[in-house]
Amino acid sequence: MLSFAEIILLALALAIDAFTVALGAAASGCASGPRATFRISFHFGLFQFLMPVIGWLLGIEIVHYIAGLDHWVAFGLLGFVGSKMILSGLQQGLKSFKTDPSRGLTLIILCIATSIDALAVGLSLAVLQVNIWYPSVIIGLVTGFMALIGMWAGDLLGRRFGKSMEIIGGIILIIIGARILVSHLEIAS
Repeated sequence: MLSFAEIILLALALAIDAFTVALGAAASGCASGPRATFRISFHFGLFQFLMPVIGWLLGIEIVHYIAGLDHWVAFGLLGFVGSKMILSGLQQGLKSFKTDPSRGLTLIILCIATSIDALAVGLSLAVLQVNIWYPSVIIGLVTGFMALIGMWAGDLLGRRFGKSMEIIGGIILIIIGARILVSHLEIAS
C-alpha cells in the first residue's frame, strides 16, 4: 500500500527525533568519539526498527474492530504524532546533556522517547494491513544513519537547524496521513 518513496519519507520523518537528540548529544560534548557515535546510532536504529513491529502486533489484534474507520485512525495517529513533532520543534532550545547520553539508562530512555512515534506508525500500518517487516527495516536503517549524521554534524548544525528539522518531520507525517485519508475517501466515493 505504501510506495518505496513514502516509506523513505516516513522513515526520514520518524528519524528526525533521533537526529535532533544526536545533534544535542554531540553539541553538548558529553557524547563524543567513535564508541559514543556507534552506541547512539545503533540503539536509535534498533529501537526505531522494533517499535513499529510492536505497534503493528498490537494493531493486528484490533484491526477487525476498526476496519471501517482504518483510514481515519491512520490519519489521526499520524496527525497526532506529526503535530507533536511540530510543537516540540517550535519549543526553544535543543536538549542538553550533563552526562554521557550514549550509556546506560539515559540511552535506553532516549531510545524509547525517540521511538514512541514509530509505535504509533506501526499501529497505523497494521490498521492499513501493510506488511511491517520491510518498512521497519527501512525505518531502522534510516534512523541509524540519521543519528550517525547527527552525531557527526552536532556542533555545526545542532544549534542552528535542529528544531526546524523536527518541524519538517512533523509536516511530512501529517502529509502522509492526509494522503492515506484522501486515497481511502476517493476509493469509497
